[in-house]
Amino acid sequence: MEGAKTMSVQEQGRRAKAAAATIATATRATKDAALRAMADALVRRAPEVLAANEADVTAGRDAGMSAALLDRLALNTYRIEGMAGGLRQVAGLPDPVGEVVRGSTLPNGLVLRQVRVPLGVVGIVYEARPNVTADAAGLCLKAGNAVLLRGSSSAERSNAAIVGVLRDALSETGLPADAVQLVEASSRETVKQLMRARGLVDVLIPRGGAQLIRSVVEESTVPVIETGVGNCHIYVDAAADLDMALEILLNAKTSRPSVCNAAESLLVHRAVAEPFLARALPALRDAGVTVHGDADVVEAGGRRGVPVLEATEEDFGAEYLSLDLSVAVVGSLDAAIGHIARFGTGHSEAIVTGSVEAAQEFTTRVDAAAVLVNASTRFTDGEEFGFGAEIGISTQKLHARGPMGLSELTSTKYVVLGTGHVR
Repeated sequence: MEGAKTMSVQEQGRRAKAAAATIATATRATKDAALRAMADALVRRAPEVLAANEADVTAGRDAGMSAALLDRLALNTYRIEGMAGGLRQVAGLPDPVGEVVRGSTLPNGLVLRQVRVPLGVVGIVYEARPNVTADAAGLCLKAGNAVLLRGSSSAERSNAAIVGVLRDALSETGLPADAVQLVEASSRETVKQLMRARGLVDVLIPRGGAQLIRSVVEESTVPVIETGVGNCHIYVDAAADLDMALEILLNAKTSRPSVCNAAESLLVHRAVAEPFLARALPALRDAGVTVHGDADVVEAGGRRGVPVLEATEEDFGAEYLSLDLSVAVVGSLDAAIGHIARFGTGHSEAIVTGSVEAAQEFTTRVDAAAVLVNASTRFTDGEEFGFGAEIGISTQKLHARGPMGLSELTSTKYVVLGTGHVR
């Protein structure tokens, strides 16, 4: 990307601010054409993106990067097509800008409307996953924002190649290339500058591990939308269909263990612990999952010839992002909810049950961005929810919570229409 390695974050912010003024007033047709051009360019120029990504993956492997992080970093033709598909999907979604959230005519005759408007300049700080680069750029553009992308140094070549493609496509469609910029990632100083660019950056969104998120939340002077880590639980209730429970568990844990909506913890009601664990522990072993269990689970594993590691407090609070799972037997629904309150991260929590009463109590009392009944935690995802690609899963309670799609990348303002009204 031209100038990215020599330009200060402040200068990038000023350029983004100028670009945001143009993007904010762009028509839906203009933005959608740009998104489709960006998608086409990604597919057409996939070889150069893949070559850059291969260099990143090789460097990461040589540096001892974990399998989970390598999975997040790696691109292939299928994933690039998925990135392009995400951009096209966003192009097909309604434009949130200008949407009337609510309106009324006041008793004095003033017409009041609350309408959606762009946030302005959005900063994204994220780790490892280069697909976030395209997702964030597309969503921010459709919502009328400019974006400053600060990925990790481990994905710097990949991100630079992707952003170069996207900027070229923007220019070709007549929109300012500076609506999408990559912040240099070789020094932590650029993150600090981004966190302190108040007045140039309107909101900052961190995506990554607990340490990154905590650092941004605690050190930033720019308003932050917190995306949280995912210690997601599957609770198998006394009234659960055990076939369904096993299928949900294996999907939630093993379909893609390196993502934040993967299950990290299993809770089993004591009434069904013996028959369920007799099936689940061998199935987890066969799927390559290492189980970290309480005393009941260790004993159950011993009876079935399945090795179970004794779980620690840290295990029950861990976001593994790997083929590891903490497992505990609980004596009641209330105990399961208490365990989740203690160790959960407010991301996604699931109950498997045939009891309407148990499901209602669980969904009412569990405090999380998404609470699922008889469904895998892997469904907590912007695309699965029908929002298109997402910026992240917000686990905070202000402004946005859960998968952050287009509407969550806007603010609102009040438009008041009078006929010479004075107060």
